[in-house]
Amino acid sequence: MSHRTPSLLDRLSLNQETVRQWSLPELADGCARAGVRGVGLWRAPVQQYGVAAAARLIRDAGLRVSSLCRGGFFTAREPGERAAALDDNRAALDEAAALGTDTLVLVSGGLPPGSRDLAGARERIADALGELAPYAAERGVRLALEPLHPMYAADRCVVSTLAQALDLAERFPADRVGVVVDTYHLWWDDTVGAQIGRAGGTGTGGAAGSRIAAFQLADWITPLPEGVLLGRGQLGDGSVNLRWFRERVEAAGYRGPVEVEIFNPALWARDGTEVLAEVVRRFRTHVG
Repeated sequence: MSHRTPSLLDRLSLNQETVRQWSLPELADGCARAGVRGVGLWRAPVQQYGVAAAARLIRDAGLRVSSLCRGGFFTAREPGERAAALDDNRAALDEAAALGTDTLVLVSGGLPPGSRDLAGARERIADALGELAPYAAERGVRLALEPLHPMYAADRCVVSTLAQALDLAERFPADRVGVVVDTYHLWWDDTVGAQIGRAGGTGTGGAAGSRIAAFQLADWITPLPEGVLLGRGQLGDGSVNLRWFRERVEAAGYRGPVEVEIFNPALWARDGTEVLAEVVRRFRTHVG
């Protein structure tokens, strides 16, 4: 009996935010028809549809869930807010396990109102990871810290570089806390190649075991639109060397899903089937 080595296209996963105009059933059907085998899901639409029903829908379509987004927002100082955030993250871990994914993406949180203490905010993230890591391990889900571009540091994520994410993740076992390599957020950093090697355990001082829990693709386009959160570009439309990133994460040992996550209202205004077909074409051209 022969075993075929999965191709890069076999590893393509479509994050549902790329086709926000699609319902969950449309997402499952569209990906299955296009031969895309993975989907990245977000909690709000999954909760609206029903977690158990969503898990059944994706499974029956022959798809896998590459990641669930998002947990996190750990930086509040007030005890009640911190407790509520931890409870919400435990619920997110339960949802991830029910969906059959081993990856919960974390957006760590920005500075609390009136604060300028970045170091203190990052330590509160470490405290939260320490609280949640055993719970995550019991459910077979890894906590995946995603560094966001520095423009988000004030209000969304004080973890801005892969080095900062690894400094936090390496306090914990590699199978409990990993990192997300997202091209949109990291393309500008001239240390990112070395840090990807570190994340894979191949760089100097790299912790044992790969820390790369997820690999996500989007391009950086200019001029930035108003409301930069929704300004990600289609693959190949911007400044990011997507193939370079893919080669680096593979050299670091990553062989998991390659997830296309593009927040862009222009894509949402188009037919979803057309957008997905374009994603596949661009993936072949600019990533493969």
